[in-house]
Amino acid sequence: MRVLHTSDWHLGRTFHGADLLTEQEALLTHIAGLVEREAVDVVVVAGDIYDRAVPSAEAVRVATAALAGIRRAGAELVITPGNHDSAARLGAFADFAAAGGLHMRATVRGIADPVLIEDEHGPVAFYGLPYLEPEPSRHALGVPEARGHTGVLSEAMRRVRTDLAGRAGTRSVVLAHAFVTGGAASESERTIAVGGVEQVPGSVFDGVDYVALGHLHGPQTLAEHLRYSGSPLAYSFSEARQRKSVWLVDLDAAGLAAVRRHELPVPRPLATLAGELAALLADPDHEQWREHFLSVTITDRVRPVDAMRRLRERFPYAVHMDWHPEGGVADAELKYADAVRGRSDIEIARSFLDDCRGAPPNEREERLVHLALEAANRAAVAKL
Repeated sequence: MRVLHTSDWHLGRTFHGADLLTEQEALLTHIAGLVEREAVDVVVVAGDIYDRAVPSAEAVRVATAALAGIRRAGAELVITPGNHDSAARLGAFADFAAAGGLHMRATVRGIADPVLIEDEHGPVAFYGLPYLEPEPSRHALGVPEARGHTGVLSEAMRRVRTDLAGRAGTRSVVLAHAFVTGGAASESERTIAVGGVEQVPGSVFDGVDYVALGHLHGPQTLAEHLRYSGSPLAYSFSEARQRKSVWLVDLDAAGLAAVRRHELPVPRPLATLAGELAALLADPDHEQWREHFLSVTITDRVRPVDAMRRLRERFPYAVHMDWHPEGGVADAELKYADAVRGRSDIEIARSFLDDCRGAPPNEREERLVHLALEAANRAAVAKL
């Protein structure tokens, strides 16, 4: 049996305000094509189909089209929700969907109820562990003494192993949405920390042939049978150097036979630029970044006026900008009491403009500040 392991689609997510549905749809179409080319039997999605519990109609449309495309390509699907999904919404009509080859495992009571899919060697049991919020899950699992993610996932896996023990000769795949110790996080994951402890040891998942992990957005191997596929698309500039991918997992009669990595195309690359605004706008070498999502650091000593608009005239996909003046500190931490002590109103206003722009107000600006302060004082006196 050939299994394709993916996760963290986050349909409906934006990138610094830029809509990503077009890029997401292109990648999911690619995955459907890969399913057909590689004769994949089962696609597993280990959580975070959507980016929010109540997805937009467009995000649902893209998800529906993607799942239908994968099914038409010949694979069955097994899905479990992540911390961004609504388990109740994702699992709605699960019994009906299973008849069409789409298997949802979205409830605590279904943890030890596997999806059984046959190949020439017999059955493979797919167990879906939905994201388990520790506090409600320990009661739902009947283990009120359990603590944190490790406690509830340990109980979930105990149930899986107990069920598997009664299925002699059955191979097994577990889908889980969790932060496993040894995994490397990116900036785009939402924390699942509870009481300061979010990581679980990999040993929690011992006893099964393959564990398809979701939550962390970088593809990574924690053990031969324990892997993160990562997200199919970069969702932060910290992921710019990641090679997004999926895992192709082969199971033979004895269990895990081989795992191959398939790198995904990059619909729109990410890049970072730094320099003075005029140079960034004029340098012909920067034309290569025109179609990239860009994070730009402006280094002008004085903060340029309307910098983002001017950047986007040349770089339509500039989505983030910082200002760090060369040789200065733009984001110095100011203590209000120290900033205003012993200063007049006009001195405080002048210092504010200087801190914000890297340059003091000119004569015209200072005259306007004087007029504004005088008007404010008159209004305050009139209220007395």
